[in-house]
Amino acid sequence: MDIPDLKSPTLYLNRELSLLEFNRRVIEQAKDENLPLLERLKFLCIASTNLDEFFEIRIAGLKQQIKYGSVQTGPDNLLPAEVLARVSEIAHQIVKEQYEVWNDMIIPALTKDKIRLLRRSQWKPMVSRWIRRYFNAEVLPILSPIGLDPAHPFPRVLNKNLYFIISLEGKDAFGRDSGLAIVQAPRSLPRVVQIPPAHSNGSHDFVMLSSIIHAHVTDLFPGMNVLGCYQFKVTRDSDLLIDDEEVDDLLRALEGELPSRRFSNAVRLEVADNCPDHLSDFLLQKFELQKHDLYQVSGPVNLGRLLAICDLVDRPELKFAGFTPDIPNRLLKNTNIFEVLHNGDILLHHPFQSFAPVIDFVRQASNDPNVLSIKQTLYRTGADSTLVEALKDAARAGKEVTVVIELRARFDEEANIELASELQKAGAHVVYGVVGYKTHAKMILVVRREGRSLRRYVHLGTGNYHVRTARLYTDYGLLTCDKATGEDVNKLFHQLTGLGRAGRLKKLLQSPFTLYKGLLSYIEGEIQAAANGEKAWIIAKMNALTDPEMIMALYRASQAGVKIDLIVRGICCLRPGIKDVSENIQVRSIVGRFLEHTRIYYFYNGGDERVFCSSADWMSRNLYHRVEVCFPIEEKRPRDSVIAYGLLSYLSDNTQAWILQADGTYKRSKPGSQKLRTAQLNILDHYCE
Repeated sequence: MDIPDLKSPTLYLNRELSLLEFNRRVIEQAKDENLPLLERLKFLCIASTNLDEFFEIRIAGLKQQIKYGSVQTGPDNLLPAEVLARVSEIAHQIVKEQYEVWNDMIIPALTKDKIRLLRRSQWKPMVSRWIRRYFNAEVLPILSPIGLDPAHPFPRVLNKNLYFIISLEGKDAFGRDSGLAIVQAPRSLPRVVQIPPAHSNGSHDFVMLSSIIHAHVTDLFPGMNVLGCYQFKVTRDSDLLIDDEEVDDLLRALEGELPSRRFSNAVRLEVADNCPDHLSDFLLQKFELQKHDLYQVSGPVNLGRLLAICDLVDRPELKFAGFTPDIPNRLLKNTNIFEVLHNGDILLHHPFQSFAPVIDFVRQASNDPNVLSIKQTLYRTGADSTLVEALKDAARAGKEVTVVIELRARFDEEANIELASELQKAGAHVVYGVVGYKTHAKMILVVRREGRSLRRYVHLGTGNYHVRTARLYTDYGLLTCDKATGEDVNKLFHQLTGLGRAGRLKKLLQSPFTLYKGLLSYIEGEIQAAANGEKAWIIAKMNALTDPEMIMALYRASQAGVKIDLIVRGICCLRPGIKDVSENIQVRSIVGRFLEHTRIYYFYNGGDERVFCSSADWMSRNLYHRVEVCFPIEEKRPRDSVIAYGLLSYLSDNTQAWILQADGTYKRSKPGSQKLRTAQLNILDHYCE
């Protein structure tokens, strides 16, 4: 029998195409009539913003490779030009599907529930009068129409902003007759405007800013004949280019690069589908784009902005039912977290369990006179973070506060630069990690004097220290005062803030040094068990699986007879179900109310089950080019909880699970005659009953 070549390109799915498949699954949520209507609208908006980022980063990267003649291929052996051609075809299909869902499903359903997004043809006289007053008072004073002529060249168009191209006839007061003008929709104004009930027939009537401007565009060009007004949006390359080898001050380098993001190379043009071809061609030429970069849309050019409707409509019956996150009983009985941790670890499963204990951990540390120092990594925190306020309070109180801020957290760079400045003003030591290696690990270390000795308290997490996303993303956080774990975390902070060789860690696995090797050793352990005829089982849950070395290790494990269950939310480059290669591997994706964000690795390990949580996906960047932490869940009760509710509950889901097929497509799991099982709902019931 021929031994399959595990490096064969036929065994690997393309990363970009896999990411687009994830977006299809998000759109399917918008179609699901079993979900509350405003939540369906949210999913449609999320799909739109996902696609924006896909173009800003992934498509931009492909275009750069093609521009510079790169022939480098991934494990699938597709050239950049081949990938771009396939991606463009599928992206056009997805955009078409998004607008079909919006026009044919969401709008009629909203109208049925008395939530109306009024088109201009639907404006009654009373509505028209209010809109006219709104335009004159709020919009007209800040519009700046730009007629195109030799004195007014084509303007610099901002990334993802709403614009209009206007076709004109006639001459203005100066005799100019170029026939074209550009109008930018003010960024300071909402894209969705609510009409006061007193001026409309409904309490939830809305109008798009684009419709308001379109209706009154003639006011901007007195004496001219407006032949047409068409909205458009340009998406630009948003990947910041920082040469790690040339940077001597990362903060200043980023501050210099950020403004260019708004005007970098265009990668996509979206126009209203009624825009004449000659105007679309004119815009393509101005942005140096090709026909395949053009996306004609039947509706607002930025569906993501419709998310405002969900915030403006107070209709609980059209949203997911609210819930109160659980707080572990031990913390209810004793609010002193340090005392509670003396009696064992605390495992938190967000958002089903509250993020408040993490905030309290830092707050108590900042107020406790026995606490000498606090160290924390920050990747994404959000504006007005309560955690950051606690860190500033601790620094002002004279404690040693050290914060490792990752300035290059994509799209949060500006916020993180401001955050660094605030912490430094409060007296905290701020460092930016290691140049060339993003600090993606989530760690807090508190050193507290207890009697004659010092004790370390630690928080390790799979997600960011962001209060808002802790309510929307599923993540695990471990609070512990385990001595070996504390020593390991202390060594990691020394690595990040100082200089020296990586010290040996007792319990934690860390990239870029030991995580890959450690995971590989556990996979090899399962391979050996299967070879000996013993039970062998791997379960891994993550956001993305792209690293070819890890995929090959899983293929070898499958060939040896190891049962492998993968729960991969987004990108997966592994092909399951291939004869003699991956017959023992199943891959499922869960798309539900909460964004699945936990990273969990399980190894049966001869019955001595090993469970790890981590900040790292199985991507090359996470395993070799970032600072990541993987931590064991050792105490029985927390470990059993992770197995039951972090893994097995998802493997039994038959309503929100999508099963990856060998060809790269996904099929939705159907319960058939089985009892309905929805992982996220079951976990909610468990914690919040």
